[in-house]
Amino acid sequence: MRNLIRFLLKYYLVFLFLALEVVSLAIFFQRNEFQRAGILNATDRLKGAYHQKLGNLRSYLYLRELNRQLAEENIRLKNELGRAYESEEIFFYSVHDSVRGQSYYYTPARVINNTINKQRNYITLDKGRVDGIKEEDGVICPSGLVGVVYRVSPYFSTVLSVLNLDFRVSARMKKNNYYGSLFWDGLDYRFATLTEIPHHVDVLPGDTILTSGYSAIFPEGVMVGVVDKVSRKGGDFLEIRVRLATDFKNLVQVQVVTNLRKEERKSIENLSNSD
Repeated sequence: MRNLIRFLLKYYLVFLFLALEVVSLAIFFQRNEFQRAGILNATDRLKGAYHQKLGNLRSYLYLRELNRQLAEENIRLKNELGRAYESEEIFFYSVHDSVRGQSYYYTPARVINNTINKQRNYITLDKGRVDGIKEEDGVICPSGLVGVVYRVSPYFSTVLSVLNLDFRVSARMKKNNYYGSLFWDGLDYRFATLTEIPHHVDVLPGDTILTSGYSAIFPEGVMVGVVDKVSRKGGDFLEIRVRLATDFKNLVQVQVVTNLRKEERKSIENLSNSD
């Protein structure tokens, strides 16, 4: 208490000055309508700007949550469609039976780290083993191909990006079903190279390239990109530059694709190859 009294006595002139300033300003603005209106307008502008910023923040958070919900709903519908429409037909002479089954399961995930400026680029996702993610699962996004799951921990996973010198995928032309091998040459993150398409095949800029389905990782028909340039070099095959459909510099939401019949397929193919 003694220290408080000592403090007030030491600075009482300052407090008195501030009090008189407040009183004088109050009297001034009460008697001067123009100045009071100016102050009120300035205050209203500040309040308006504050509420606008707050509204923008709320809208951003709402849209972000809405985007997450829509992504989850999209995944749910994909999985439901898989259960509803994919079928396995078994023929024996003239009798066939249709057993409903699902080949692929989709899990939504968010990109939390991503590189595009290295020779071997990787992507980190916020989903892991507890979410059902497995190594060699495919990864896609709404616009197209992303990569393959490389490593998995309980709560995270890393993805071998399409922008990785070790990445290869079987891809086909939409208009004629000719297929080849697609890879990245390590130069431009916007383009990949499609090879093993014979010289006689009609390939034009703008032609659509899709996954072939020959891999046990990706479903058939996932968007890869469009033909940008066709080179007719030596050898038996064309060299096709493909503009990738996925914008790897703006990658946020992805879907991890689990092939529920992968092990069965690999098993029968391994048996056939060993004959």
